[in-house]
Amino acid sequence: MTSHNLSNRTVASGRVHDVDALRGIALLGILVVNITFMASAYPGNLVQSPAFSTPIDDIARFTVAALFSMKFYLLFSFLFGYSFVLQLQSARRAGRAFVPRILRRLGGLFVLGALSLFLFSGDILSTYAVVGLILLAMHRVRDVVALRTAAVIFAVVLVSFIISALFLDRSAFVPGHAEAMANAEAQTQTMLGSFSGLVQQNLDGLEFMVIQSASLQGPMALAMFLLGMVAARRRLFADLAERTSLLRRVQLVGYPVGLAGGFAYAALGAHSDTMAAAISVATSPFLAAAYVASLLRLLHSPRLSWLRRALAPAGRLALTNYLAHAVIGFVLFTGVGLGLAGRVSPPLLVLLAVVVFVAQTVVSAWWLQRHRYGPAEYLLRVVTHGGRPPRRTEPGTE
Repeated sequence: MTSHNLSNRTVASGRVHDVDALRGIALLGILVVNITFMASAYPGNLVQSPAFSTPIDDIARFTVAALFSMKFYLLFSFLFGYSFVLQLQSARRAGRAFVPRILRRLGGLFVLGALSLFLFSGDILSTYAVVGLILLAMHRVRDVVALRTAAVIFAVVLVSFIISALFLDRSAFVPGHAEAMANAEAQTQTMLGSFSGLVQQNLDGLEFMVIQSASLQGPMALAMFLLGMVAARRRLFADLAERTSLLRRVQLVGYPVGLAGGFAYAALGAHSDTMAAAISVATSPFLAAAYVASLLRLLHSPRLSWLRRALAPAGRLALTNYLAHAVIGFVLFTGVGLGLAGRVSPPLLVLLAVVVFVAQTVVSAWWLQRHRYGPAEYLLRVVTHGGRPPRRTEPGTE
């Protein structure tokens, strides 16, 4: 089968390779952001570590904030909604009831997310599982209703941040700089201590995580779920050769708006500043869309057809690779592992994220030559379908 035939269509298994490749890139972007929170408690307290204050450190932090923060989370959420429709279509082809299957799947995601809190407090799986229930309740709505709902969600979140920035006193809710620095230092030391102490710290931060999920991550995820659902219904990734002008327009609008917003967000202090967060909410979807358009054009370039094949395995094992991030961060940074918390500079963290992702793409490709599913995907599939699918790849299949 030629690369053209595989370019944007599903093969025997029904898998869309573009979705897998995009999901792989989203994993890299999420890791670049998350690894900073795994490496010390300073980012979580909205302050910078005094150990890393060189211009190179500042450039690395600025780059991550401007080009990565929230953008790849939105892309990952969009692809969740897109895959939701693919799962619905798969259930219909198999003649199976969709709602019980997706409820079991969301339940499995919630449990995996809850368990990952023992390793990393920044999990999104539980949020996805809860918000996925709303997506399930809305999965029969017309496209126009889904699009309008997504627009309203974005507007409500944006207005709430603007009102907070203009009229609310952050000092009533957020510790001052000196207190935040002291908290960050103490929490980083806890990361270097015992496993029980680390777990207790993660549990202590659960209330803040729930508030953040309810006020920002959850609503933004739902909006992107709905956009992904509509995109899948309209077969956005089909016949991309005929959509070149659309992709180009997305780039022409998305990059100026998204980059301007990203740079403003980073320059104003990222999430330590409420107005900066509002700017990010308003502009991150534009940059995320521009990223998607650029990646799709690259993936379908004759000279770069190998890129889709290289990225797709990591995306097919997205759940396994995402959970592996927490394990890797736990081993590298906590006192139970190598104890590197607070000792790795921002530029090295970015480099480390890239190295980890490259290793995951290689291991994912190797694994899929021998197995149909990744370990976490297999477990979730057992929960979803209530049975044990074949583990190994048969000759002639994907």
